[in-house]
Amino acid sequence: MAILAALRHFPLPCLKATSLPTRLWCGRNVALRSAHGTPSPRPAGGEARRRNRTVLTYIAASAIGMLGVSYAVVPLYRLYCQATGLGGQAVAGHATDTVTSMTPMRDRVLRVLFNADVHSAMQWKFRPQQIEVYVVPGETALAFYKAKNPTDEPIIGISTYNVLPLDAAQYFNKIQCFCFEEQWLNSGEEVDLPVFFYIDPDFVDDPRLIGVDTITLSYTFFQARKGHVPNLPGFHGTGPRRKE
Repeated sequence: MAILAALRHFPLPCLKATSLPTRLWCGRNVALRSAHGTPSPRPAGGEARRRNRTVLTYIAASAIGMLGVSYAVVPLYRLYCQATGLGGQAVAGHATDTVTSMTPMRDRVLRVLFNADVHSAMQWKFRPQQIEVYVVPGETALAFYKAKNPTDEPIIGISTYNVLPLDAAQYFNKIQCFCFEEQWLNSGEEVDLPVFFYIDPDFVDDPRLIGVDTITLSYTFFQARKGHVPNLPGFHGTGPRRKE
């Protein structure tokens, strides 16, 4: 509305029709030009107002469209990060034939640290079972986290994760993990959650990672309430998987 109010105080650009006689209009002033180039005055009337309203309608529609695009950018960017590893998101989904054909880079040993967090509304106890592991690019590794529900009620949890430093995230590949999957824990229940992963051998050829020898894998659990799933990047839930 502020844009529309401001436009009322400024004349709109002159538009020229292609047919003869040629019609020129600027803001609220309209003139009719004959084929000989002699203008004759003509009152603005309803036609100029209709044209003004049409232009203003286009401007308002464009503003609304841009606002809608800005809201769509956030989830799209999250999905893009999950697919490419940008923003610290580990890359999702890799074929097993890639794993079997990898060549371990034995001269580059990497230290992988593990971190665990829970959202402020989540009452689970969540921790890694190991502080660190040492791997080389092109070699698979297995790690475990432990989650426990100490409350008197069942709780559904969903986790997300990221990798630091950010430049290393695109080379951190998970084969199996519990991320983005609904985990149902009954009262007092405790489970082990595995993470099977590898560092892509191309890690050693990235000049941005020449001095990097430590990578941190961090998971965060969120609570999913009945009928509502947290808005997590890359998550496509189909309902809780209740344990019998």
